[in-house]
Amino acid sequence: MPASPALRRGLAVLAALPLLALAACGYGSQAKDDGTAEVAAGAKKIQGLATVKIGYFGNLTHGTALVGMEKGFFQKALGATKVEPAVFNAGPSEIEALNSGSIDIGWIGPSPAINGYVKSGGKNLRIIGGSASGGVKLVVNPDKIRSLKDVRGKRIATPQLGNTQDVAFLNWAAEQGWKVDPQSGKGDVTVVRSDNKVTPDAFKAGSIDGAWVPEPTASKLVAEGGKVLLDESTLWPDKKFVITNVIVRQEFLKKYPKVVEAVLKGSVETNKWINANPDAAKEAANKLLEQETGKALPADVLDPAWKSIRFTDDPLASTLNTEAEHAVKAGLLEQPDLKGIYDLAPLNKVLKAEGEPTVDDAGLGAR
Repeated sequence: MPASPALRRGLAVLAALPLLALAACGYGSQAKDDGTAEVAAGAKKIQGLATVKIGYFGNLTHGTALVGMEKGFFQKALGATKVEPAVFNAGPSEIEALNSGSIDIGWIGPSPAINGYVKSGGKNLRIIGGSASGGVKLVVNPDKIRSLKDVRGKRIATPQLGNTQDVAFLNWAAEQGWKVDPQSGKGDVTVVRSDNKVTPDAFKAGSIDGAWVPEPTASKLVAEGGKVLLDESTLWPDKKFVITNVIVRQEFLKKYPKVVEAVLKGSVETNKWINANPDAAKEAANKLLEQETGKALPADVLDPAWKSIRFTDDPLASTLNTEAEHAVKAGLLEQPDLKGIYDLAPLNKVLKAEGEPTVDDAGLGAR
């Protein structure tokens, strides 16, 4: 189904955001001090493929990718097929890279995945797994905002026009009975689209009164004197909602199904290790973030941020459909046909082999 003019304008804005290119490097089954790992002796390439290109964000909500890279889980599963990582700071840039073949598999938020699927007429990507739930909060200046009703008339930042948190905040504002123009962000509350990297400075300077943002940005704002007014997880059944998915190019999935299964095996093993070793996992994620950004997160940011994220193989498909409905209500998306956006067969094959329960696509599986 074609995207609405509003969605096309939103995508055009988002696509202009820069891509942070991470120099390609090899990862392997044995992690070394520099965060890379070596391919195990005697390992073989899967389906003869030399490299698999994997994209993700330098965000804690992409912790599965961060930890899996740092600890070598992906490389171990891939044998001699080397991981070639690329770090992005915007979902549309990652979708563009997927469309062009610059990456094969990626960790990404639900809104970019929905937009990418709709924009390609359902022909380019598939969601093949879950990664994380939660980790999104409304943090405010407690001197200006003491209750939820005080948000009206204030300036609240979201990361990007039409991104996952932007849609969530617009939907929440509408549920309060407030009117906001989705494109300009003007209305009963002013939505300020601000890159997560600059939002803490804007908050400190007083140019925004709060922000609806993912971790670790939310905890950075708290460290600057902000107060968590609302945790988005409280708005969802069982406090679960998808914040990060795993996607793949359909062409790559068709041509290299065993490679895709290997990456998913690495993802499942990473999530299992994260949940069994939360402190060590937190430090592993922070170590890779330091390598990529030049600065590790301080404990007063890292600790609360990590605790608010739940790592899961379940893509929580029903919540993705709900998020799409929120985008429709916000005026950023025409009613999409999301049937076929999921192909969970490879993941369920891996989960069965690992003795884990399989996951459901909420009726949105590949036809």
